[in-house]
Amino acid sequence: MNAKIYVGNLSYNIENSDLENLFSEVGSVVNVNVVRDRDTGRARGFGFVEMQSKDDADKAINDLHQRDFMGRALVVNMARAERSETNYRF
Repeated sequence: MNAKIYVGNLSYNIENSDLENLFSEVGSVVNVNVVRDRDTGRARGFGFVEMQSKDDADKAINDLHQRDFMGRALVVNMARAERSETNYRF
């Protein structure tokens, strides 16, 4: 089962391929998404990496958290579940 990882403190010049190359060093990458500003297209400093398995995700977190990448210390941890858009007003 795939496992999604949050990656923070990214360079504003990062590309999806940069992140994919880094994470593929520690396991099988399924998908990479660097979050970008809608207006400028510039990276917002965080993104998500989906790994093939929880074991690959755990290895990535252990190996890459606080690692210097493109001049910044990465923040790497499991992504939280997506929030639902449920409206609780009656």
